[in-house]
Order: sequence, then C-alpha cells, then structure tokens
Amino acid sequence: MTRKFMIINGPNLNLLGTREPEVYGSDNLSDIEKYTNEQLKLLWNEPVELDWYQSNIEGEIVNKVQELLKSDYEALIINPAAYSHTSVAILDALKTLNIPVIEVHLSNTHLRDAFRQQKLTAKSSTIIMEGLGKRAYLLGILSQLIK
Repeated sequence: MTRKFMIINGPNLNLLGTREPEVYGSDNLSDIEKYTNEQLKLLWNEPVELDWYQSNIEGEIVNKVQELLKSDYEALIINPAAYSHTSVAILDALKTLNIPVIEVHLSNTHLRDAFRQQKLTAKSSTIIMEGLGKRAYLLGILSQLIK
C-alpha cells in the first residue's frame, strides 16, 4: 500500500534559491523536492507518494486544501509562508481537515521580525517544524510515517 502526502507551498517559495539566500538557503523549491524524495527513499523502504504544489495566490491554496477533504492523503505538509501570519481563509480551510497538518518553515521565525512570530495557521496544525531548512519537509513526513 502506497502512503500519500500532499505538500503545499505558499507565496514566494517559487523564488527560493534567489530570495534572501542568507535566510532561506541556496536551494530552490525543485532542489528541496528532489532532496526530500531522495532522502525518503534512503530512509523508508515502503512506497510513499509525495504530491507537491505551490501557489502565490491565497484562494488557490484554500481550494487545494479543500480538495483534500475528498482524497486519500494521509497528511498535509504545508509551508504557508507569509500567509501563515495573515490568512484566516487558509486557517479556516485547514480546520476542516480530518488528517494531520504539519506546518513547516525553512527559517526559525522566532528569530525574525516580530510579525513573523505569530502564526494564524498554526492554530490548526498538528505539528510545527521550523528552523530546519529543507529538512523540515522530510522530517514532517517522517513524523507521520513513524508512529
């Protein structure tokens, strides 16, 4: 049986690798996806399917979260990026899910601007992983595989 995970990435994450590399690192989103897939194959010997999605548009992210209501995904790994601090709409969509929600952030938001330390979306998250760089995605997935 293949275990399935949806990974949703929010605004400006399409600019990873060029946007503030001193904060977010030099890997782009494709590099992070490749790293996560490769490491997962090394660490987990059962089939796992990862579906990656990125949007800069709040409503598209809400729609993608709502699609999970009628799916067989085991968990959602989400990096809402800047929307984590502002989006009641994404928070409300996440609250409808009956699967674990693992929120990830590449940087440690508690070491950054004060407004980044408050996360609305965290109120619906099962787990929050931050400050781990690209490893946050892999560790978020593993947190659900190893139970």
